[in-house]
Order: sequence, then C-alpha cells, then structure tokens
Amino acid sequence: MKKIVVGISGASGMPLAIHLLKELKANPNVETHLVLTKGAEMTILQETKISIEDVYSLADVVYDNHNIGASIASGTFQVDGMIVIPCSMKTVAGIAHGYSDNLLLRACDVMIKEQRKLILVTRESPLSSIHLDNLAYLSKIHTVMIMPPMLTYYNLPESIEDMERHLIGKVLSQFDIEINNFKRWK
Repeated sequence: MKKIVVGISGASGMPLAIHLLKELKANPNVETHLVLTKGAEMTILQETKISIEDVYSLADVVYDNHNIGASIASGTFQVDGMIVIPCSMKTVAGIAHGYSDNLLLRACDVMIKEQRKLILVTRESPLSSIHLDNLAYLSKIHTVMIMPPMLTYYNLPESIEDMERHLIGKVLSQFDIEINNFKRWK
C-alpha cells in the first residue's frame, strides 16, 4: 500500500485539492495523510461548498498543523512522498529556506532530507523575482517537482473538471497511480 502525505496551503485552487483527495480515496491501495494550514481552511470555505469536516473525511489520517510531533514530522515514518496542492508562495518560501514552523512545512522538510518525492502544485500569477528564485532553488533538488496547474488543450477538455482531472492525473502518475479518464498524449 502506498502512503502519500497531502498538504493543503492557503493558495487559491481548493477544487484541485479536493479532486486529488477524492481520487486517492477511491484507490484502495493508497493511504492518505492530510495536513491543512489555517489559510487552507479559510480558502476552502471561500472557494467551495464543502465543509472542512467533509475534506477531512476524504483522508485516512488527518493531522493538526500545529502538531510538530506528528508522525509525518519524522523521517522514520515511512511514506512514498508528499503533494502540496495548492502550494502558496509563502509555503514555497518556507520550504526553500527550511523554515519549518508548522507541520506542513516540517513534513516537506522531511521529504527533502529523506530524499522522498515532493510535488508542489504552485499557485500564483504573476510570479515575482522572489517567487522565481525560491522555485528555481527548489527545482534543483532532485526529489522536488514544481508542477503549476497549467491548462492543457491537447486532451480536448470540455469542462473545468476535465482540466482538473488532467492535472491530477499528471500529479498522481508521479507515484505510478492511474486515474480513470486521464487522457495521455498519443
């Protein structure tokens, strides 16, 4: 069974996080460990019609972001990797500079130090030179992948959900997890 940590920060893009969690919940071979920032909780309420409790119910294990002593804060806790979706530039800055003042940032720090996969679905536009410097720094770490939610059209999307599915399919393929109706380039 794969174990994946999902971190949700306060950037816009909560439907992406919820779509990802639903895909993982539907897969009986994946155990999800979820941590949300306070900003994420606020943004979920602004961008969706889903309660925080409903988001929690999509994960197998949920952690308090203030609990720096939680299992995902230790390299001895075995997981296959972590996805931060959406990932704010504040979170990117914290990761890039080792500022692990909450559980989400500490879990990212653990992924890097243990050389485990860390996927950052970054959300911001336009990007400042500070953002670009932090992203460039993180991109040089071989286990970190920066994956902004870019629109694609070669799969002929007919809805926003189709576009979300394509992005989620790309993210999960990094963990060798296939989702239904994900259209690859042929």
